[in-house]
Amino acid sequence: MKIKVLHILNRFIIGGPSIIALNIINSLPSNYEVKLIVGGKDNKEEWSEYMLDDTSEKSLIYIPQMRRSLNPFQDISTYYAIKKVIKEFKPDIVHTHASKAGAIGRLAAANCKVPVVLHTFHGHVFHSYFNGLITRLFIKTERYLAKKSTNIIALSESQKQELSQKYKICNHDKIVVVPNGIALQKFIDNQAYKRNLWRKKLSLSEDTVLVGIVGRMAPVKNHKMFVEVLAASLERQKNTNIKFVIVGDGKTRISVQEDLTKLNIPYNYLPENADSAHSKVILTSWETEMDQVYAGLDIVCLTSLNEGSPISLLEAQAAKRPIVSTNVGGVSDTIIENESAFLTPPNDVESFTNKLEQLINNVDLRQKMGENGFKFVNEKYGQERLVQNMDNLYNNLITKI
Repeated sequence: MKIKVLHILNRFIIGGPSIIALNIINSLPSNYEVKLIVGGKDNKEEWSEYMLDDTSEKSLIYIPQMRRSLNPFQDISTYYAIKKVIKEFKPDIVHTHASKAGAIGRLAAANCKVPVVLHTFHGHVFHSYFNGLITRLFIKTERYLAKKSTNIIALSESQKQELSQKYKICNHDKIVVVPNGIALQKFIDNQAYKRNLWRKKLSLSEDTVLVGIVGRMAPVKNHKMFVEVLAASLERQKNTNIKFVIVGDGKTRISVQEDLTKLNIPYNYLPENADSAHSKVILTSWETEMDQVYAGLDIVCLTSLNEGSPISLLEAQAAKRPIVSTNVGGVSDTIIENESAFLTPPNDVESFTNKLEQLINNVDLRQKMGENGFKFVNEKYGQERLVQNMDNLYNNLITKI
């Protein structure tokens, strides 16, 4: 008899939650029947149809009125639409991802008396997103929803401690740690060819030291800090062939471009201007061939104010790329500090720039840290391990029904 699992995801955009949900859906054993509900996308977000295979495409259920922003009419409509799917599919497990899907999905699952209800915190919105009043409301809501959940899934031990001890979402014993996992091999295969391909697209020579940041452009990702870091680095490295690239797009792109203009740093936005020869900073917008992107980079940065378990850092290490990152959320659990990545406090531009400078000026250090990172993710963050952990969790919970 098949185990029926219904995953519910806010929106099917490029990013960690979509990657992880599809990794699970596409790789669970044949004794599972899985469906995935996804909501509508917001403006400036890139949809992720390219990641679908035959299995996941057939499993997809689209509820366009499920949006990230609060809208009582759309949210009520979404609630009833999800209930309809649950009544027809009759899942043994409902597994939600991210806050909006987690709220409406868990309420619908509880109302329909689904035997097992799980929610994964891919990150959280308890700081660096909203003002104090809204944040307190979110925390109270998540505490209530945790009571409707069989288990809460955290991506790291740090996140588990934060959820249980700092924000008191639920009891420590109710939280299960299931680390992210990605398909690793594509990031190392044919790397020299992919590097040349992507650098040719950006009009870059092989001897250019290319520093990049990968992810959606939103306030919590703190691209403003990245601009300050790159400005300081360019000032220090006047005689170095160094360039910076921002991979992704979103609501803060215009403000980033304005900051670069104010600092007199030449840049180009690739979708509008393909000539990168005279730019110090390239904004590529969304990219889908991430194995090519990481092959083309020399150093990967992350300047976020808040993170769960960032996929970009796992992918960077899979591609043997060294990292400089702010030490927030579950970042410290996804790298080896001072061996595969340097960590700095959030918004500490001076410390971040100093760490980045070490990597810019030392190719041997870059290579050594890259090798360390690959060994680390290969041992702990492979897709097979993620699927095995989730399969074990699902089976253990089903046997208790």
